[in-house]
Amino acid sequence: MTFWKWSEWGRQLMDLHLNYEQAQPYPLSREDLDAETLRRAIVPRLIARKEKGVIEVDTLTTLAGVPPEAWQYRLGTYTALEWVLERYKERKPKDPTIRERFNTYRFADYKEHVIDLLRRVCTVSVHTVAIIRQMPPTTSPEDAQTAR
Repeated sequence: MTFWKWSEWGRQLMDLHLNYEQAQPYPLSREDLDAETLRRAIVPRLIARKEKGVIEVDTLTTLAGVPPEAWQYRLGTYTALEWVLERYKERKPKDPTIRERFNTYRFADYKEHVIDLLRRVCTVSVHTVAIIRQMPPTTSPEDAQTAR
């Protein structure tokens, strides 16, 4: 591998990640149940069903067609998609004063933004995995000494 090939992969990854908001949304299929027919409260879920390639947004909306590669790009212990899901969940503060005065976040106010973000992060994840798969496996200095 040449320096220039590694440089190109780095440039592609940097461009992809810095400009994730301009990434083409991944064509996930969206299924919305009819709220009138459901006759239940709309409850935020934000649950990933990796084995099925599905994200349950809330009791009405499901996104399907998440490719397996999208679950392979990780940010620490979470996949990028799980990271988004975790950050947008509604949480009740433990402190009653804070809960009463400052707990104004409602997922429903951000639902469409989160769906758009999930589609873009899916695209970034799939492209990131594709770029990384082109790279040869690297060896650590310890591995190199063991191989001798």
